[in-house]
Amino acid sequence: MKLTDIQTFVVGNPPPHFGGRYFVFVKLTTDSGVSGVGEAYCVPFEPHLVARMIEDVFARYVAGNDPHDIETMWRRVYSSGFTQHPDLTLMGVLSALEMACWDIIGKEANKPVYKLLGGQVHERLRAYTYIYPRPGDQSDVYHDPDLAATRAAEYLDQGFTALKFDPAGPYSAFDGRQLSLEALDLCERFARQLREAVGMKADLLFGTHGQMTAAGAIRLAKRLEPSDPLWLEEPIPPDAPEEMAKVARATSIPIATGERLTTKYDFARLLRAGAAAILQMNLGRVGGILEAKKIASMAEVDHVQIAPHLYCGPIVGAANIQIATCSPNFLILESIETWGGFHSEILKTPIRFEDGHVIPSNEPGLGVELNEDVAKANPYTGNMLHLEMTQHPVQ
Repeated sequence: MKLTDIQTFVVGNPPPHFGGRYFVFVKLTTDSGVSGVGEAYCVPFEPHLVARMIEDVFARYVAGNDPHDIETMWRRVYSSGFTQHPDLTLMGVLSALEMACWDIIGKEANKPVYKLLGGQVHERLRAYTYIYPRPGDQSDVYHDPDLAATRAAEYLDQGFTALKFDPAGPYSAFDGRQLSLEALDLCERFARQLREAVGMKADLLFGTHGQMTAAGAIRLAKRLEPSDPLWLEEPIPPDAPEEMAKVARATSIPIATGERLTTKYDFARLLRAGAAAILQMNLGRVGGILEAKKIASMAEVDHVQIAPHLYCGPIVGAANIQIATCSPNFLILESIETWGGFHSEILKTPIRFEDGHVIPSNEPGLGVELNEDVAKANPYTGNMLHLEMTQHPVQ
């Protein structure tokens, strides 16, 4: 079996754009006609250029090879251009290609990927969602604790037992910073009012995006502790795990981080520093499915749990499901609400969601099939990036 063909899709994500402005998918096909799909997450270049990057790496290192030879492909791509370093762009590209290879491997074996990586541990995967806005909202649910508390009750009715929110303000290219007293007060009120609204029915996941210095994050954590969040997410920028460890040592709130990290090498630094209790690798960036499994196993040694990150499309979501299902130290899975809307339309069969849990598919490979007609009918025609940061300091 050899990989012979590649096709890329840059798909616009229609309003309300939950999961990002667009998704970058890849489809690989073998000489025996078996196809697999993958997805790259948040590569920091214009998405059509990202698609060309995927095609270039495929032509250099993947075409003509057996998709089963994951380790060989991984080392060749990781070392591309004399790099051998956790490069976010190259690893996003590799993640998409590696994911598609695993989809093919599973289909060839007629098994879900999780059956090939240790077998099924979890029959149901506890899931959480961000508290998202709704058409007709009279205020911003990201910054209005009253509206967020009302919305939280709606998510509880859908079966969720964990909710994430991020009222800490914009994230800037110039972070970390000290939050203002007003921002600290808003964060404290958010956590308190949400805890009052959900009681013991749901965990609260306090999301931040590297806005703070370690000292600033410790100030915030002390205000949040009475509300007992399940985690404080990425409180400082991702480039200094030793500083993240200072926060972890200073608070009773578990620290979760990892969406902006890639490969076992980045995550090893986190673990060695004692910087996090929960690892949030995104399988469209971290280096693929096997790399995520290695990281999960490294974490297991230190009794650290995994909570795969998702703010992209459902192909990464399907890969997250595979790694969660076969990992003993899985904690919780990020969902885009209940996987409805465009996340359902872009797949031939939607991801199965029941009573706050994702149900792993028994279908071979990743367990999903891309609806190529829908993908082609929704091309992304802009040139913005998947996510953007504020380009000036926040006072």
